[in-house]
Amino acid sequence: MSFLLAQTEFESMGRIPHIVLGVYLLFLLTLGYLGYRRSQVGEEDYYLAGRNQGWIVTTLTIIATFLSSFALMGAPGMVYREGVVFALVSLNAPVAGFCIWLFGRRIWKVGREKHYVTQADMICDHYQSPIILRLLVAFVGMMFVIPYVMMQVKAGGDLAAVLFRDYDRAFEVGAVVLAAITALYVMIGGMRSVAWTDAVQCVLLLGGMILAGVAMISSFGGMAEFSRAIADLPEKSLTIPGNTGLWQWPFLLTVCLLMPIGSILQPAQWMRFYSARDEETLRRCALIFIIVIAGAFLFGIMPVGLGGQALFPLETNEAGGVAPSPDVGTYDQILVVILKQQLPELLGQTMGLFLASLFIVAIMAASMSTADSNLHALSAVLTRDVYDKFLHPAASATERVWVGRAIILLATGASLVFVLMGHQPASSLGGFMEMIVGMALFAVAFSVQLLPITLDMLYWKRGTRSAAICGLFVGILFAFLATSLFPMFVNTMYPTESFDPDTPPFLVSLLNLVNECKQVVPIHATAWGFIPNAAVFIGISKLSHLLSSES
Repeated sequence: MSFLLAQTEFESMGRIPHIVLGVYLLFLLTLGYLGYRRSQVGEEDYYLAGRNQGWIVTTLTIIATFLSSFALMGAPGMVYREGVVFALVSLNAPVAGFCIWLFGRRIWKVGREKHYVTQADMICDHYQSPIILRLLVAFVGMMFVIPYVMMQVKAGGDLAAVLFRDYDRAFEVGAVVLAAITALYVMIGGMRSVAWTDAVQCVLLLGGMILAGVAMISSFGGMAEFSRAIADLPEKSLTIPGNTGLWQWPFLLTVCLLMPIGSILQPAQWMRFYSARDEETLRRCALIFIIVIAGAFLFGIMPVGLGGQALFPLETNEAGGVAPSPDVGTYDQILVVILKQQLPELLGQTMGLFLASLFIVAIMAASMSTADSNLHALSAVLTRDVYDKFLHPAASATERVWVGRAIILLATGASLVFVLMGHQPASSLGGFMEMIVGMALFAVAFSVQLLPITLDMLYWKRGTRSAAICGLFVGILFAFLATSLFPMFVNTMYPTESFDPDTPPFLVSLLNLVNECKQVVPIHATAWGFIPNAAVFIGISKLSHLLSSES
């Protein structure tokens, strides 16, 4: 994603966005310090805010963690590229909200009774598996967190590239600044600081989404004119499978069903269930979540993406596919283009530029609200599930907190390095980082593999330790093969257009087999992992009970 807007447009904004952004970042650091002042010694306070978060903060931090830069840049960009077919992804809201109600209340209850902090604490205690299963769950957490943090760090670099176009290294500096400030306030104040900043960031990003939708509809002169313009879009933009043919029914349904589940079962959200004050908090959160997210998507994201097609029609590229208008730059940029062009016309130059600046802050808020939550969760996962269990079991609570802070720093640094590498021309990571939606779908392909285990722990209660280990391993393996990571891994090891004689034959055969399967059965990687995962889990569990009853 790049924000290749006309330089003269941003020069007209003067120093307003710089000042607003500077004040906002300073405010975040202040919240981090206040969270530190309120904190107490111990892991439960650092990672779970003392398990005493009220329904307002809990709801806002769960929404903010769920949305991320996916909401403000990725989703509008995908609607702009594909058309109305992506509207069905708004089903994410009720599915995810139902998962908060279905899983969150029971996770909260068991977590409070047994003082769990991470996912693996609960999972490994239930299945009595202290080593292998804990490492697998920790691996799933890392495979979700690192891509999500990369998404947010990259967004900071892109914003800086827009605001400071005269500097050759603006992208790099912006990515470093966002990463550093996020890591700093998470390290200082833990969950309390993360939740407080998430609450502020949630208000900003939701406001930015709705403001963008209003600006788009107003730019057409009202809802009637907007509807007529949408009706005149090309037929592919108004039907399934969309302009590129990607969103066929099986692919679309697996994304709509499994992506929101994976987004709720990821480490940061699981820990937010633990940190809630009571069960009623999560009930309220589930209802508000559904209403707010669905409304923001339908009245914010959809008008921007569809209206963007009407204002900036897609073009045909050399390969015969679609390409964004040169006036937009790239798909993920469409929301920024709309606000920058329309707000000054609607509200006057001064007020329009000020609100456009607030929107830039909203993008930063969307990025930081997810990066901070995931960094904080990864810190807990690696500290408790790896360091405490395998490297230094005798570590004190204070030592583990400091190790967690070091992990935050290291994880931020690793994500930053990957982003900077992917920004280089001809980088193998360039395709992986092309669109935010793609990176988000990659991450949830792994986190959703915890679904069979979660359903069993909370409801079925007939799964076995062997089933949990084997099912999760198979799910991770199949998800890996079905994502873009596998071909990227092969191409990195053997970087030729056609495999050379030194390429292991089994890799060539496996890659070809995976590609053929994905063409015959066009479902997303989340389903490619989940289906064999669930089958192995249920099959081994039933077989174990059968053998046990016979003996």
